[in-house]
Amino acid sequence: MKRAILPLLLAGLLVATVLIIFRQDCQPAKGGKQMNAPPHAAESTAKKPPAEKPTNRLAGQTSPYLLQHVHNPVNWYPWGKEALARARKENKPIFLSIGYSACHWCHVMERESFEDAETAKILNEHFIAIKVDREERPDVDEIYMTAVQAMTGRGGWPLSVFLTPDLKPFFGGTYFPPETRHGMPGFKTVLTRVAEIWRTQPDDVAHNSEQLVKAIRANATIDASESDLPDDAVLSGAAVLLSRQFDPEWGGFGGAPKFPPSGAIALLLRQHAHSGDDRLLRMATVTLDRMARGGMYDQLGGGFHRYSVDARWLVPHFEKMLYDNALLCEVYLEAWQVTGNDLYRRVAAGILDYVVRDMTDARGAFHCAEDADSEGVEGKFYVWQSDEIMAVLGDKDGTLFCDYYGVSAEGNFEGHNILNVPRSPAEFLRGKDLTEAQFQDRLAEMRQKLLDRRSRRVRPGKDNKILAAWNGMMISALARGYQVLGDQRYLDAARNAADVVLTDMVRDGQLQRAYRKTGTLPGYLDDYAEMADGLVDLYQADFDLGWLRAADELTGRMVADFWDTKDGSFFFTSAAHKDLLVRTKPFYDGAVPAGNSTATLVLLRLAKLLDNRDYADKAETVLRSMGNEMQARPQAALNLLRALDFHLRPTREIAVVGSATDRQTRNFLDIIHGRFLPNKILALREPGTDESDAIDEFVPLLKGKQMIAGKTTVYVCENYTCKAPVNDPAALERILTTPE
Repeated sequence: MKRAILPLLLAGLLVATVLIIFRQDCQPAKGGKQMNAPPHAAESTAKKPPAEKPTNRLAGQTSPYLLQHVHNPVNWYPWGKEALARARKENKPIFLSIGYSACHWCHVMERESFEDAETAKILNEHFIAIKVDREERPDVDEIYMTAVQAMTGRGGWPLSVFLTPDLKPFFGGTYFPPETRHGMPGFKTVLTRVAEIWRTQPDDVAHNSEQLVKAIRANATIDASESDLPDDAVLSGAAVLLSRQFDPEWGGFGGAPKFPPSGAIALLLRQHAHSGDDRLLRMATVTLDRMARGGMYDQLGGGFHRYSVDARWLVPHFEKMLYDNALLCEVYLEAWQVTGNDLYRRVAAGILDYVVRDMTDARGAFHCAEDADSEGVEGKFYVWQSDEIMAVLGDKDGTLFCDYYGVSAEGNFEGHNILNVPRSPAEFLRGKDLTEAQFQDRLAEMRQKLLDRRSRRVRPGKDNKILAAWNGMMISALARGYQVLGDQRYLDAARNAADVVLTDMVRDGQLQRAYRKTGTLPGYLDDYAEMADGLVDLYQADFDLGWLRAADELTGRMVADFWDTKDGSFFFTSAAHKDLLVRTKPFYDGAVPAGNSTATLVLLRLAKLLDNRDYADKAETVLRSMGNEMQARPQAALNLLRALDFHLRPTREIAVVGSATDRQTRNFLDIIHGRFLPNKILALREPGTDESDAIDEFVPLLKGKQMIAGKTTVYVCENYTCKAPVNDPAALERILTTPE
């Protein structure tokens, strides 16, 4: 399989004529590389010009990121037929700028260059300028990120790419400063030189673009040759590799900057459950502890920032992304199930409370992100001065709070304080006349007072569009949060979001990618896969058969529209996605799981629930096609390894027969959800209801199962063998605590 980006030795025209030293910025680079962290001096973000200023062709778009640029003097076009037709008609190169609304360095480049009249004049005269929101158009982003990585070995956002009118890239980078500095070419210099080369040396441009297209197409190709199904050695080998990269003091894997390793933690928890190796659990818990105590976690409002610029998880890049919080919530819930450590329960609840409070649309779906910046300063909303805290809490509580959260007069971040927990509660309370329970209650009151005070500040900007894939992730997290923590608010929020997506974002059976006032973009592979997966979790939370039917319908459409019958895996795009250079296949698990990873997992889950052999066969085909890659580069396939774990390990198939609202049934469900059983499927049948016959037909696991002695009864099967049905909680406890 060809997944690594091909190294191109572009020693010709463009590399020779323009000094290229690229800066990384807002996100981790693909291909396993991480970006250098941006400086954290206070940077002004692009400020909104007065409404009376002229608008460009981005007016009328719904993406908050595109609308941020609507008053730029650059004659921006959205990606589409009008821009591409003009480029071909006038034979002008395309300047493609890709970013997203919460990207700090995207804002900086806007302020420095795209709001500059001189720069705009060069762009408008010599190029067709197209602005793309990478979250709305991940297909476009993936193609041209691959090109920039092929040229430079690195990538990030803002992504700046020059294309021929037929969409072939020939030069690119990420952030360019307005003037040449620190060995980096100034953006106006780059524009002028590229325009000159386009005019004077078209043959060289054509040659370079063809080489890049070959790299992109090779990167989108997999080796379809038949291989053996990966075995347990692939999973254990991945854990060994993580142990070599593990930071034993601060947690995480590798050095700064550190990104939240949700996929790694999920794998370690599963490997520990399988092997009993406590070293694997320690890697997971040290990482979870350090992240939860660091500044990357919002100690007041809950939720995690995007990443830490240092190895200690202290100084975050302050943007908050919906997908990070969904993925982190799930591993904190799993760690709570494994260890019973109350810190993990509190963090998971803090994430969900943050999303319900601050990231929920009026109709009930979830917004994408919050910016790092407010009032033009990165992190201003989140940091504190010690005297501010004392003024709110008073001397006694203020002193206790500041001591616990590492607050000083000098500060730990540019003269301000990022709240963090330098010492564990047990260490901090040594010698103090407080139990930990008393201390936590007191802290909660103090945090609420400071949160109320913080709410009066100017909030960071918000990207309030709704993405199907990210909503699917959060629906899953909320459903699992309800299962494990029992808070009805989480179930209600998950149901509301699912209703919005299925009502507003499905047209003629086709899921839409994004929604903000309207939905106009056809969904991608990850939209179908993540929503289907979230609906399975929602079904296993409230047992409404409608969620399971919707999951099956989305999965069937996903197979019909995205499955490659030749090579046996999923394309990222369907036939509905037009004007693309290549049809890619996402396998690399980065900040979000790759579409093929989640698609494989949801196929396996539904195959068990619905006894669907076709789903199981397709999932196994993907795992076979990726076997060599999972073994060679497991760190790039951590979420696919989760699907492999589900496939290889015994699956507990649990059927509950009884009323979902009955106290006895809830007791059994609490026992089931209180344990770390990652490879389980769960279904419920309520005898005597109008839907009981339909459920029997749709979910074969439930067929023929009855209550015994009028009591809620649980049936547990694994390895093609069923245990005797039980209606006694202690008996169920014994079955579930028996090793696999």
